[in-house]
Amino acid sequence: MPIDFHSSQNRLSYTGRTADRTWRDGMQSAVQAAGMRVVDVGCGGGIYARAWAELGAAQVTGVDSSAVMVDAARECCADLANVDFQQADALATKLPDGSADLVFARALIHHLADQSAFFHEARRMLVAGGVLLIQDRTPDDVLSPASPDHIRGYFFACFPQLVQVELARRKAVSDVSRALFASGFVDVQSTTLWETRRVYDSFAELADDVRARTGRSILHELSDGQLERLIDHMRAQLPADGLIVERDRWTVWRAYAKVL
Repeated sequence: MPIDFHSSQNRLSYTGRTADRTWRDGMQSAVQAAGMRVVDVGCGGGIYARAWAELGAAQVTGVDSSAVMVDAARECCADLANVDFQQADALATKLPDGSADLVFARALIHHLADQSAFFHEARRMLVAGGVLLIQDRTPDDVLSPASPDHIRGYFFACFPQLVQVELARRKAVSDVSRALFASGFVDVQSTTLWETRRVYDSFAELADDVRARTGRSILHELSDGQLERLIDHMRAQLPADGLIVERDRWTVWRAYAKVL
């Protein structure tokens, strides 16, 4: 069944990691965040809100609809004076008009029934000329083949029914771009980002991460027994010992708020 972001059982599912250099390099190639007011919508456990602060943002505000996630995020970033969090809907953040220089949404839009409503909300929050960065997966990203570093691909190779779950909630690059233009954004561009998600010391460590469904909403579609079948499938493909470097394929859209 789909993940329940409001359940205390999933409190730590989207925290505890550090944003990798591959992500940081990708974001810095898109925008220089130093001195910016950043709003991280769908912030989860605060991993990327922390990363924006470390990239030099003057202020970072994380927004999430789940009180459980907001609580975890506050704990994650408790040492950062310029990072705060609030519980609110992505479509109605309650933040003031023009209060952000950069709005960031990672792994958010595929959960939204109305992506355009979020784009309008982002446009409202942004100053004229401000930047919206969307990081999410397209059907092409989802269908990228399995390999020893693209672990996610094994999920779909083992359980092809998960492909249909993903394709039902993922939009093509062109669909998202058109919706951004229609929502008051200009100079919309997209690029592919391979982000190193995590480095595991052994297959056993990866298996434990999969069993916990850590940060992987798609795995909540599988039962515990099916997870064990998935782990057995991956065990046959991957080395038992030595480092495993997991990389995820994403699409990043950059768009600018139209100057009215």
